[in-house]
Amino acid sequence: MFSINDKVIVVTGGSGLLGKQMITSLRENGAIGISADISVQGGENEIVLDITSENSLVDAIANILSTHGRIDGWINNAYPRTKDWGNKLEDVSIESWRLNVDMHLNGYFLCCKLVLEQMKKQGQGSLVNMSSIYGIVAPDFTVYEGTSMTMPVAYSAIKGGINNLTRYLAAYYGPYQVRVNSVSPGGIFDHQPDRFVKNYNSKVPMRRMGEGKDIVAAVHYLVADESSYITGHNLVVDGGWSIV
Repeated sequence: MFSINDKVIVVTGGSGLLGKQMITSLRENGAIGISADISVQGGENEIVLDITSENSLVDAIANILSTHGRIDGWINNAYPRTKDWGNKLEDVSIESWRLNVDMHLNGYFLCCKLVLEQMKKQGQGSLVNMSSIYGIVAPDFTVYEGTSMTMPVAYSAIKGGINNLTRYLAAYYGPYQVRVNSVSPGGIFDHQPDRFVKNYNSKVPMRRMGEGKDIVAAVHYLVADESSYITGHNLVVDGGWSIV
């Protein structure tokens, strides 16, 4: 694994499916991994953070800097969404659409704006936005056949926006040796219905869904010094889904 020893790296949504694995792996490899999540208790290297609240974010950053003096890496991994998330397009209200875009895309923007300004002061830093294959290609709705699942319409718009926001920020902060990249996972196995898993596996070239470790490795690379000349890149980790 690439060296991240002693780096102060924050993971928003650190209590989620991928967030937990990121935090565990970062710490095992010598980083000071800080879980920033709305549901944490505020223990050691945990900080309560609501990415939709500017006050919460300002307080969280101040607390991290007070304790560690710097932020070397920041991974925007939080996944805020409404209770009706997962409704089919015809059942999505404009209020739901607006709220999901506001919480997720605008929450990422707020994190980026404040964190990147801190990294600019430091003269170094790496920020990674978690995106998705559905930010670069349209969903294949046949994989949901035989299940109650679908791909929420707001998700594609949000993740597509995150990809272009990442490029903008990389160009803007590049002169300060601050890097901004994104990672776009394909489908990650999370005990979905057997029919969905079978459908998905039959479509993806590698014939399997992704695992958390696949995504963690990509994130490690982008926050490590070995990727110091990579910025504005969207690292796709999808078993070949988006190439066919």
